[in-house]
Amino acid sequence: MTASETVLKTLDRDGYAMLTGLLSPAECAAIRAEVERWLAATPTGRNAFEGFKTQRVYNLVGKSRVFDPLIEHPLVVSLCDAVLAPQYQLSSAVAICLGPDQAAQALHYDDQLFPVPRPRLPLVFSAMWAIDDFTEANGATRVIAGSHRWAGERPDAATPAAPVEMPRGSLLVYVGTLWHGGGANRTDHVRAGVNVNYNRGWLRQQENQYLGVPREVAAGLSETMRRLIGYDVHPPFIGYVDGRHPARSLEG
Repeated sequence: MTASETVLKTLDRDGYAMLTGLLSPAECAAIRAEVERWLAATPTGRNAFEGFKTQRVYNLVGKSRVFDPLIEHPLVVSLCDAVLAPQYQLSSAVAICLGPDQAAQALHYDDQLFPVPRPRLPLVFSAMWAIDDFTEANGATRVIAGSHRWAGERPDAATPAAPVEMPRGSLLVYVGTLWHGGGANRTDHVRAGVNVNYNRGWLRQQENQYLGVPREVAAGLSETMRRLIGYDVHPPFIGYVDGRHPARSLEG
């Protein structure tokens, strides 16, 4: 059984899966340094959901190529191939830095943005990369195993949500119907992660990739990255430009 097949079985059962050792310490350090470059100009959250003591660096594709290997990671792409078939795109790529004393985030599920009744297949697939260690004390993502199969149920104060602790370089993946939320950071240190969301190709992306990623930047991306940010056609013909494949618009 391949790694992706093993993860898919866990996703089907629990709604999430965690993998360790996908990024080296050097890779984590490089990503952490790139995130730090943008933090000075990044405000804290505007509401409780964003986190009043959390900084979120949005539009990572438009800002730096350092994050591309996370967004187009072969394992994540293979999981998206299975979960979001036949076609999908990048919805958002955000670095999330929880500051000290950040309160826990409200439990939610990522594809509740789209008003489609549950139970149903997920419309979104999410990947949370641990750039720092994720611990219960510093706000590790909390999940409710099996909640991806809920219909109209909602968690309450008595519903257990378990923190997914993982060392830096690890990856937490979960389907868009899973109830989850960031934990509270009770430490004196900032906890950094990179959250990448993908959605089915017939839905609008959370981040407007066409405005966020300049045309000249898009032209220099890998074929996979261009496809992910939206230069692709969802079968049979959603997304064409002048009757042609949108990638043709980057030629010349």
